Order: sequence, then structure tokens, then C-alpha cells
Amino acid sequence: MVNRVVIVGRLTRDPELRRTNTGKAVTSFTLAFNNRMKNADGTNSSSFVNCTAWNGLAENIANFCKKGSQVAVDGHLQERKYTRRDGTNASVVEIILDNVEFLGGKSLNANASNNSDESGFSQDVSEPQEDEKTSNGIESSDDDLPF
Repeated sequence: MVNRVVIVGRLTRDPELRRTNTGKAVTSFTLAFNNRMKNADGTNSSSFVNCTAWNGLAENIANFCKKGSQVAVDGHLQERKYTRRDGTNASVVEIILDNVEFLGGKSLNANASNNSDESGFSQDVSEPQEDEKTSNGIESSDDDLPF
């Protein structure tokens, strides 16, 4: 049986990083994306889905994403059942993330340096030093590449 979800969308709120009792990192956020079908009046409709990530992936999302960040998520659907405080039963379907690609768009978290582009990732703006242009003392040029 196949249970795979791939969606590109934007975070509707900042991700919440929490820790379990055993110290595992977990983060959750809501992802908004456009539906393929338009409304009867011709406007785009949007859907919203809850996403959850664990461990290192959770920490990366919390560090580099915020409300409005565009991401591509890859994961699987999971239903979680729980009892509300008033005693009634409830369930939620969410995407448990296996992979996230940060696509840029709205700038990512302010942890980036002053040399960062709109995506929030640092850019190395210096030219490589002469001794860095070779690898292990072997000089090569693009003409030596087989492709």
C-alpha cells in the first residue's frame, strides 16, 4: 500500500519546536497550498494541512523557516486520535515529514548573516585563494571533465 504525500506551500505560522520527555525534537506547523480546481467564481481556493517533523529535521525547520516561508514537503499521512479536555474523542490527519526542501521566497529566519540573499542562506562572496583552486595539488580545468 502506498502512503506518500508531496506538497509545495507556505507556512501559515512560525513552526513550534518542542522536546519530548526523552529529549527528541519535534516541530509542527500548518502548510497552505493552492488547490488545482478554482471556485465557482473563478478564484483560487486554498487548503491547509498540519505537518509534523522529528529530530534533526524538526530543528532545521525551526531554525530556518518562519511564517510565509515556501517549502516542499515529502512525507506520509497519519491519523492521530486523542481525547479532548471535555472528554469527547477527536482525530486529526497530518503529514509526518520525511524530507523538506527550503524554496526561498519570503526570507527565512534571521539567523543568517549580513551576506545572505533573500532565501536567508549565507553566500561566500570572496574569491577562492590560489591554493584553494586545486585539490590535493592536482590542477584541473573544465576541459578535463568528461561531461
